[in-house]
Amino acid sequence: MTATAQLETPRLILRRWRSSDREPYAAMNADPEVMRYFPAVLDRERSDLSAERIDAGFDLHGHGRWAMERRDTGEFIGFTGVGPMPEGVPGSDGMEIGWRVARAHWRQGFALEAATAALDAAFAPDAAPALQEVNSITAVINEPSRGVMRRLGMRHVDDFAHPVVPEGSPIRAHVRYVLTRDEWMRSRPTS
Repeated sequence: MTATAQLETPRLILRRWRSSDREPYAAMNADPEVMRYFPAVLDRERSDLSAERIDAGFDLHGHGRWAMERRDTGEFIGFTGVGPMPEGVPGSDGMEIGWRVARAHWRQGFALEAATAALDAAFAPDAAPALQEVNSITAVINEPSRGVMRRLGMRHVDDFAHPVVPEGSPIRAHVRYVLTRDEWMRSRPTS
């Protein structure tokens, strides 16, 4: 499978991961505010393993989560893209769009801009493989990510208890949003 190596938006370059991304990625994953809706922050070793796994997704699945770089500064600020859904959740046989952005770059529209480009690539007729549907999941209380999902045109379809989050945790309750290729194509401007 061949994945698109790089995408560009007005403010971002979405590209394959580099070794120089590991340090800022580890800092982002160690930030308790960035990781608020995840079970735990990641230490450097787990962060590096995460970066390796994410980048390998391009070769394994034909889709992946690109490193997100600001065009104006060249700075790594997070990631976005499509990868397999976690096991044991509704839609686990499908693909999920996800994003994570370093706190200094929040509330600037980068997640939406990057996710829009990622969905354009995932739903493109020449995508390998061409996706017909994309999911996105997050904690019920993660309103910032839910807002991005809604702005992308995704529909809320399920509520569930995430199987890897401990009972009693405020982030155990999760939601799943879905977007089909047809819905996405109808929402895109025509040239």
